[in-house]
Amino acid sequence: MQHFRDLLVWQRSHALVLELYRLTASFLKDERFGLVSQLRPAAASLPTNIAEGAKRQRQTGLRSFH
Repeated sequence: MQHFRDLLVWQRSHALVLELYRLTASFLKDERFGLVSQLRPAAASLPTNIAEGAKRQRQTGLRSFH
């Protein structure tokens, strides 16, 4: 099993998070407490969950299917 950083899905989800953080930095302060506080953690959970799943798969010795 490859390292999670080598997975294309992780790379794209990580790029999405970086772009979302860049875009939401320009939001109004009122929006930061509502919308931004929900968007950022939700987006950050994508690559995190992919990394955790890849780690579990490596630990259990499961083979990836292509």
